[in-house]
Amino acid sequence: MRALPWLVAGAPRWVGALLGVVLIAAGGFLLLRPLTALAVLGVYIGISCVLSGIADLSAVRDDDDTESSRWAVVVPLLWIIGGLLIAVWFGRDVDLLGPAVGVLLVLSGLVAVVRWAVRPGMDRAIAALFGVAQLLFGVLAVLWPDATLVVVGVLFGGRTVIFGILLLLRALRPPPDAGAARRRRRTGLRLTGAVTVLALAVATIWLGTALSRGAGVPDDFYDTPADLPAQAGVLIRSEPFPGTVPAGMTGDRIYYTTTDAFGAIVPSSGILLTPADRSTPAPLITWAHGTVGIARECAPSLRPSALGEPGVPAVNRLAQLGWAMVATDYPGMGAEGRFPYLIGLGEGHAVLDAARAARQVPDVSLADQTVIWGHSQGGHAALWAGQLAAAATDVNVVGTAAMSPASDPRALADRVLAHPDALGASLGISFVLTAYARYYPGVDLDALVEPSARSIVREAAARCTTQGATLITVLTGLSIARDQPIVRPGAVDGSFADLLTSNTPNGPWPAPLFIGQGTADEVIDIGINRDFVGNLCRGDQPVDFREYPGRTHMGVVAPDSPLIDDLVSWTRDRLAGRPATPNCPG
Repeated sequence: MRALPWLVAGAPRWVGALLGVVLIAAGGFLLLRPLTALAVLGVYIGISCVLSGIADLSAVRDDDDTESSRWAVVVPLLWIIGGLLIAVWFGRDVDLLGPAVGVLLVLSGLVAVVRWAVRPGMDRAIAALFGVAQLLFGVLAVLWPDATLVVVGVLFGGRTVIFGILLLLRALRPPPDAGAARRRRRTGLRLTGAVTVLALAVATIWLGTALSRGAGVPDDFYDTPADLPAQAGVLIRSEPFPGTVPAGMTGDRIYYTTTDAFGAIVPSSGILLTPADRSTPAPLITWAHGTVGIARECAPSLRPSALGEPGVPAVNRLAQLGWAMVATDYPGMGAEGRFPYLIGLGEGHAVLDAARAARQVPDVSLADQTVIWGHSQGGHAALWAGQLAAAATDVNVVGTAAMSPASDPRALADRVLAHPDALGASLGISFVLTAYARYYPGVDLDALVEPSARSIVREAAARCTTQGATLITVLTGLSIARDQPIVRPGAVDGSFADLLTSNTPNGPWPAPLFIGQGTADEVIDIGINRDFVGNLCRGDQPVDFREYPGRTHMGVVAPDSPLIDDLVSWTRDRLAGRPATPNCPG
């Protein structure tokens, strides 16, 4: 902020006091609105550079050394030109601010370290400590651009407040004496500050490394063959699952063909769990997992524990029940391709084709009955697979169970956009927008997202919910929720809204349908599924809809949830061929 002191130098004290009050008010406003602060910051940096250059030029004119003056003009001119470029550049693409801050921090840190190495001294040693911290923070800025944007915005607002306070204090009282004791005290404080900042930088690097863990790394098992089979549901390869499996079960990874939403044959992967006791053929549950991210590395089959995480209902009871379970990763997750997040045809085909492929795994004995289960995003996939089952008679689907399903993507999007400060809203928005932009040729992500939020959306789409890094996305989303929306006004109306609506399953379901949800669901409002079930009932679609008081989105599928026993009992009835008991009113 060197331009402001130059402007007010020599001005009456009341000018500095007034400017201080204005800066305190402006900084307080920007402190709570980091995206707005970024836009202001870009303009401010540009203007500051221009004014700094003008100030330096004014000093050059008084220099009697003509040769030195000629060379000294170059740097101020660069400041002026750079300031103009920065103002235009940041105004057009604030996305570049994160990497730019990172590069500037690294360069500034290197300069401080080199200056100390060339001419050692206490002041330069302290500056070098700050320089090392800047180097580390610069690396973080490049690795975490979304968090960097928010932090820079907050820091700019905070620094504006502090600078305003300093201007106000300077105007209200005379400057203190600059004695030797005061200089020593300042040196001690600077040294303490440098050590503290360096320690903070080291701790932040360690934390960033820890948060980055949790994503899988696809190996050659997931490589796409040169020629895919021309049919869907064909097992290409399988191998024993290398991680841990529930007690009494054996695990295999599978790689198979399926059909995307446009009818093209694409690869997909998944996990097959079968009872170790293979004395009788096992009925098959085809499981559709909930949201874990949209990146390839987020595939459940890449994790060390095969479906052992919370959220897979009754997985530890499979051996006792004598049931097998196949769990698709969906295309684009594990296997290469585009991930069909809340894209019904792509999800539904993957769920059904996983059941087909499971029955081709060598040395596995499966019965011909299939029951579809799914939760959250997987509930949406299960509903689609259930209605597609009419054309998949070979899979022999005898029932479909959807738990807390994202049954109506349009209604869900409307709720999320209406409550951007809800926990995880930024994740949901980022996943849907990015997945649709990758899947549908006519969807442009940049046209949907505010320029200042594009880094946030891109980084969220690259993370898995199993990573601690997702916390960064959630906190970043919450920090900007009351500032500016992530989505441009009206962007998800019109054709995008039509795409969301087209991915709402509307039946019919040839086999019995079960839908269960907790009344305290904080992710998918239960009102969405009450409306969805109401529409089904009005359309004469039989459905068994059950609500679980006080259960949250994940709590409804927790081991102690009453839904688990209901689901197992309902599934047993389907496998036994007993008639379903729908509960539509009237």
